[in-house]
Amino acid sequence: MIGVVGGGVAGLAAAHRLQEHGYDVRVFEASDQVGGLAAVYETAGDPIEKFYHHLSKSEETIVELVDEVGLGDDLEWRYGSDAYYVDGVAHPMDKPWEILAYPHLSLYDKFRLGMLVLDIDVRGGIPSFDTYERLEDFEDVPVKEFILDHTSQGCFERFFKPLLEAKFGDRWEDVSAAWLLGRVKFRGERDILRGEILGYLQGGFGTLLDALVDSVGQENIQTGTRVTDLDVTGGVVTGLETKSRSTGVDRHDVDDVVVAAMPNVLEGLTGYECAIEFQGTICSVLSLSEPLMDTYWLNIADESPFGALIEHTNFVPPERYGGEHLLYVARYIQDLETPLWKKDDDEIEALWLDGIADLFPQFDREMVNWIQTARNPRTAPIYERGYLDMVVPYDLGKAVADGLYYAGMASRAQYPERSLNGGIVAGFECADRIAGER
Repeated sequence: MIGVVGGGVAGLAAAHRLQEHGYDVRVFEASDQVGGLAAVYETAGDPIEKFYHHLSKSEETIVELVDEVGLGDDLEWRYGSDAYYVDGVAHPMDKPWEILAYPHLSLYDKFRLGMLVLDIDVRGGIPSFDTYERLEDFEDVPVKEFILDHTSQGCFERFFKPLLEAKFGDRWEDVSAAWLLGRVKFRGERDILRGEILGYLQGGFGTLLDALVDSVGQENIQTGTRVTDLDVTGGVVTGLETKSRSTGVDRHDVDDVVVAAMPNVLEGLTGYECAIEFQGTICSVLSLSEPLMDTYWLNIADESPFGALIEHTNFVPPERYGGEHLLYVARYIQDLETPLWKKDDDEIEALWLDGIADLFPQFDREMVNWIQTARNPRTAPIYERGYLDMVVPYDLGKAVADGLYYAGMASRAQYPERSLNGGIVAGFECADRIAGER
């Protein structure tokens, strides 16, 4: 039997693939529901993810899995609109003429920004089309140095810096240029007239979780069950110990173990230390009686208690949610000692509402039907310089014990950006190694 620690998308994907290879599998999930960061809230219609999700065209593995589990016809590709809130105005940034009309960048700034997005290096006046092919070449380059060298001072000050601060807080200067380049490549296709092409499942990504649970078998998944110890004999993993509220302490014989959880879980079980630092997120979903704005994703340069507003129902129609207009309000947290992290949900929600009212004077609190707030202390890595030297190998046979594999967020698949697709890739990578196919 193969034991899988963690019932998020990576763990379920690993279990699904292992069963395809003919193995018996048991998934152990510490919380009461599977899904991890893809868990959902109920609405008046379809469920909605607690933390915002969509797919980019570059994410191929999840698309293949969606088709494999019978959901291919439910995958929709829609256009996601973007805007940038600066000096009290939300500037649309999708169509070429909208970008050209953006008043906070010069024409030269826009040219240099456009060339970077198109993967064209125009330094020295001679275009190069292969400068940015290898992300590894920029792994040790500070993101600020790269932006100033490859775009312009205006692009840095009036475009990139507010986005970096919203994403990484006071840690932004530690971030590598490789992350920024990877982020540009990761975002995938754009329609020149309609914006970025993004994917979403009818019924939400919870339908993929349900399909994976059906594939793996509910009888092979134990929720509310924490793995507390691994048995290692002669340098080989031979068993694991679990603690459950319903059955107490149990021991399970295993042939291999896949840890599909955060690296602190791996360290607690094995002592393996991962140097990658993570940031947390506070993310609320607001149900509104009418739309707040006319864009899907609003980046905010002005002072605000949150880093972005994502109006999900400007991407997926509100009719899917019984007419509710659903708005994500999110903030990354780099230091869990910050007063913001220590506020309770009521305090956070009051802060969000005040912040929305400051940005949108027409906002009426009577528009709010309900608010749900989720928080997680480790939702995304800080992609600092030297990151690739710190990723946890899929196969930990040499570092810890034979039969131990890692598919969590500190794996190579979650670079240069963490995603559902990355979790599935990591799960598949571990399963294929166990089956001897890597």
